[in-house]
Amino acid sequence: MNGTLNKVMLIGHLGDDIKMHYFEGGNCIGRFPLATNEVYINKSTNEKITSTEWHNLVVRNKAAEICEKYLTKGDKIYVEGRIKSRQWQAEDGSTKYTTEIQVTEFTFLNVKKDTEGNKQISGSEPKSGNFDAPNSAIENDMPY
Repeated sequence: MNGTLNKVMLIGHLGDDIKMHYFEGGNCIGRFPLATNEVYINKSTNEKITSTEWHNLVVRNKAAEICEKYLTKGDKIYVEGRIKSRQWQAEDGSTKYTTEIQVTEFTFLNVKKDTEGNKQISGSEPKSGNFDAPNSAIENDMPY
């Protein structure tokens, strides 16, 4: 195979509500943590162990607005995207690093709210979108 691939697929639960950031020119991004779990049995103790991995997700523009509108903490979502690492200078002069999942596609597997309040949206009719937005200047310079 020639070339490279940077693709992530996750199914997990939101660890918090979407945090929106708005920029001049009408662009915005939404950020939220996603928890994925691995369950296994410890062979020596026969104990059931659950291991949780946390992922920092970033959605952009229209996708961010859709996620903010429908998703709340605890909702289950399927996402596809790519891994992006970045760094920035903190106010104290130290260099900060983070690794994020830049979401390009998503499907809501179950959500608790819709536009009219706290009505359950059917899990058999998931909301989804394909938002393969190009990288932009807002992802490289902002320390959120």
